[in-house]
Amino acid sequence: MFSSYDGLCTIGELAEHAGVSVKTVRFYSDRGLLPEASRSVGGHRRYAPEAIERLAMIRSLRGLDLPVPEVRRILDEQDERDGAGAGAGDADGTGGALEDAVAGRLRLLGSELAALRWREAALRLVQECPPAERPARLRLVGAVAAPPSTASLARFWRSWLPARMPARSVTAFLEAAVPHPPDDPRPAQVLAFARLHAFVTRPCDGGSGSSQPRAHGVAGARAPAVLYAGLAEAYELAGGELRRGAKPAPGEALDGFVDAYARTYGAHDTPAFRRVLAGRLAADPRIDRYWDLTAEVISAPGGRPEPTPGSAHDWLLAALEAQSEAAGHSGARAVSPR
Repeated sequence: MFSSYDGLCTIGELAEHAGVSVKTVRFYSDRGLLPEASRSVGGHRRYAPEAIERLAMIRSLRGLDLPVPEVRRILDEQDERDGAGAGAGDADGTGGALEDAVAGRLRLLGSELAALRWREAALRLVQECPPAERPARLRLVGAVAAPPSTASLARFWRSWLPARMPARSVTAFLEAAVPHPPDDPRPAQVLAFARLHAFVTRPCDGGSGSSQPRAHGVAGARAPAVLYAGLAEAYELAGGELRRGAKPAPGEALDGFVDAYARTYGAHDTPAFRRVLAGRLAADPRIDRYWDLTAEVISAPGGRPEPTPGSAHDWLLAALEAQSEAAGHSGARAVSPR
C-alpha cells in the first residue's frame, strides 16, 4: 500500500490516505489513540497499514461527538478483543464500551434537544406577546432553566405536607402533584410552568407559609400516610370520571374519599360524618392556582384538561356536598308535619 521498503508510511502519507490533516493525525497519536509502528532515524513517525482503518474508526467515533476518553476506552476494548482472538467479546461483534458510550451520548442529546425545544417555545412566547408585556414576560420565563427543573415544586410540597409523613408516602404524593414539563412544549405550556414556578417560590402567592388543612393536625405517626394513600386511590377514580366528563355524584370514588378521612379520624362513615366532613373540607385553605396551572402544563392542546389531584378533590368535594345537602333535605321532609 505504501511505497517504502518496509511497508510503513510517514505521518504525511497516512494523513493523505485518510483525507485528514497532519495536525489531526499528530493529535490522535499524542493522545495514544493511534500508535506508531516506529520512528525513522530522523525521529519522524511511521505507521503500519492498519493505521488507516484505525484512523477511520477514530474519525467515525469522533463524528458521533464522542469525547476522546470514550474513544480511547472503545479502542482499548477492541484491541483486547482482537488480542484474545476470534470469538471474544459480544456475539454481535460490538463491545460494552461502545454500547455504553452511544447510550450515554443519546441521553445527553435528549436533554440538549429538550432544552432547545423549551427555549424555542419560550422565545415564541416572548415574540408573540404585546411589546409592552415583553419585559415582564422575559423576567418570568427567564427565571426557569431549560429544560426546566421541578425542584422548586417538590420543595413547595415537602414544606406543605405533614412533617410526620413517611418518606415513601411523600414520594408517592410528589409523583402525582408535581407536573413533568412536556418534551415538546407549546408557548402556553412554557408560560404556565413559569407561572407555576413563580407561584411556589413567592410566599406572598400562597407558598410554604400558607395555612395547613385540618387533616394535617391529626395525631398519630401513621395518620398522614393512611390519609394520603386513601386519597390517592380516590383521586385516581375521580380522575376517570373527570376524563369522561361526568358530573360530581356519589359512587366508588366518593366512598373511598370519605373512607380515607374516616380511617384517619378513627370515625365511622355515616351521613352525619359526611355532613361534618363536607363542612370541614369546604373551610380548608385552597391552592386552586397551583392546580389550574398544573392542568395547563400537562394537558394536550385543544383537549379536555387532564385531571390533577386538585381537580379530583374539587369533584369529590362537590359530590360530597351535593349528597349531604340532599340527605339534609330528605331528613327535613321526613320529620315535617303532614
